[in-house]
Formats: sequence, structure tokens, C-alpha cells
Amino acid sequence: MGALSHIRVLDLSRVLAGPWATQILADLGAEVIKVERPDGGDDTRAWGPPFMAAADGEPTAESAYFLCANRGKQSLCLDIKSTEGQATLRALAAQCDVVVENFKVGDAARHGLDYASLSALNPGLVYCSITGFGQTGPLRERPGYDFLVQAMGGLMSVTGQPDGSPGAEPMKVGVALTDIMTGLYASIGILAALAERDRSGLGQQVDLALLDVTAATLANQASNYLVGGINPGRLGNAHPNIVPYQSFVARDGHLVVAVGNDAQFRRFVAVLECPELADDPRFLSNRLRVQHREQLIPLLQACMLRRDKSDWLQRLEAASVPAGPINSVAEVFNEPQILAREMRVNVPHPLNPDLELVGNPIKLSRTPVTYGAAPPTLGQDTAELLARAGRFNAGES
Repeated sequence: MGALSHIRVLDLSRVLAGPWATQILADLGAEVIKVERPDGGDDTRAWGPPFMAAADGEPTAESAYFLCANRGKQSLCLDIKSTEGQATLRALAAQCDVVVENFKVGDAARHGLDYASLSALNPGLVYCSITGFGQTGPLRERPGYDFLVQAMGGLMSVTGQPDGSPGAEPMKVGVALTDIMTGLYASIGILAALAERDRSGLGQQVDLALLDVTAATLANQASNYLVGGINPGRLGNAHPNIVPYQSFVARDGHLVVAVGNDAQFRRFVAVLECPELADDPRFLSNRLRVQHREQLIPLLQACMLRRDKSDWLQRLEAASVPAGPINSVAEVFNEPQILAREMRVNVPHPLNPDLELVGNPIKLSRTPVTYGAAPPTLGQDTAELLARAGRFNAGES
């Protein structure tokens, strides 16, 4: 039994933020019913190449993008604009614990699938709405996309090379991080509402906005402004509050050094064979090193060019100085630590029994994450779920 084996989820979301949240719930044992359009399903089914290869090596219609966020779910093809489809969804929602949707503000109400309508049928329902800008505020009716919100939410303003450097411009993160973080916050909000329901017996609406999440996850950069009055800029791979905490160029390539305290700094410069820097009045503390970043970093960089990165990494590890290589995605998923932590998992698919996906990082000691089913083919569970909806209408569970 998974931690959420007693929970049933009706997933009306598509693309990434909502599906990411519901995949987390599925990994934790929840039953997740994914509702898709009959004419193509979730948009991400077409977001390729690449597409999964079948067992015989021929390409299938299953995109890698769709596969990343939809394992453990059942697929129900339904026209939610039709009266019959809406009646079926209300019947299913009446027997579910959670609904997740990412309609534009007002669309769910037009279909009779909003929180007010469904909670009247099921007062214990936890209803999670994910939009670009939230259910309130002057921008609530605007559509939101990860790239757009990374820009509007300030994330791009602190990502990229600093002004005056080669290639300097605001830069998005290399994955749809705003969508991913919104999915994570959504799953937290859903679990909080379910925990509260244990006391009150009542559900509630969880309102998630991509813009809110982006602002929240600016973390220390946001506090640098709100507390310190500093409007952060781009620092490339450097850290705004810790020095040295960035990438360096060795004789044969890049590596990362993450010095978190003064003792580590002293060990770092000793390994670099420039121990005098630890006693330089400009660099005695992290506060001073941040203030004198422009003087310190060129001195460290000059030292780093004396050896290959593998040599530095070996020496830094021996001295307990946090450092590491800048791995490619291929290197990550062949890293022994990643393999030992079961972050590369086999989830047999009907079209390819050797399908591999990224594992879930949550490690529970008593009710561990399970991968009950591969991401579904479009509509593969429609007949069974429509029959169940008919039983719901008849009052059965």
C-alpha cells in the first residue's frame, strides 16, 4: 500500500505543471484518472521528437515529453464541452478526493466543473486550480506559459552572464522550472488540504499561480531586495551572497567549487597552493570576499589554470572542499550515485517493456514510492472508466 493508496484523483490538467503534481500523487500510491481530449489528448503527446521506440525499434506516437510527467495514470478520452462529457466528469468527481485543473479562469465554471459546482456534489473534495496568474488580481484572465512567467517573475533577470560579458542577456533556465515548481507547490497544497480534511471533513480550493511560484522561489534573491534593498542582477555561475561559489576554468575545462565557510576557503586556497589568500585582509571572511569579489576571483582563476579538472577534483575532495564536475545529462544518468539512488528506473510500457524514466526522489521508509504503470496510451482506460462513471451515477463506488 502506498502512502496515498486511499486517494483518488481526477486530473483535468495538461502540459506540465498539473501533470507533474498528479504524477507525484500517483507515485505515492494515489489512483489518478487523466482526462484527455479525444482528438489528440494532452498537448505534450505531440511535442516531439523524440518519441519512444517500440520493442522492435520503430518509433511510436508516445513523446518523451509526455512520458516524463504521466506515469501511474489512467487515460480517459472525453469531450468536456459536451453535456454527456460534463455529466460523466461530475459523476467521477463525486467519488474522487482531489480534482486538478488548469483551465483559464472562468472556463471550468462555464462547463459546470468549477469548485463551487463540484463541491456541492462532494463537500470533501480538494480542488486544485493551476493558472498563470491565479484566480484573483488584474491579470487573472491572461494565459500563462513557463517561459513568459520566468521573464515576468524575475527569474530571467538573475539568470545569465553579467552585463558586459560575452553573450550577456537575460536567460531562461534550461528546463521549464516554473511549471515544475508550480507542480511541486500544488502537490504540497493538495496534501495540506487532505490533512486538514481529516479534521474538518471538508475540502477546499487550492489556488496556484505560476507567477506567484516564480516570485516565491526567488528565495534569497527576493530577500536581497526586500530586506537589503538590493535589486539583484545577473552573475553567471557566481552566487550573490557567497564567494567563491561558482564555476572555474581548469587547464582542460570547467568545474564547480562551492565554498560555504571560512574554513573551507582556507583549505581551498591551500590546495591551490596560494595559502596567503586566506590571510589577506580583503578575504578574511565571506562578507569581505563578497565585497572584494572582483579582486579575489581573478587570483583564484589564475591558480586553477595550472592543473586539469580531474586533478583539481581529486585534490579538493581529499581536502573536503565541495567541488564537482559539470555533468551532461547523459553523464548524470550513468553516475553511480544516481543509479544507487534508483533515479533511473525501468517502467515497462505496453509498446516497450524496456522503457526507462526518471525516478522519484522521495524516499519513504515504510510506504515507498511505486511505479504502478507506465504513462498511458491515449484513451487506454476509457471503456473501464466510463463503466465506472455509470456505476457512480447508480450510487456505487
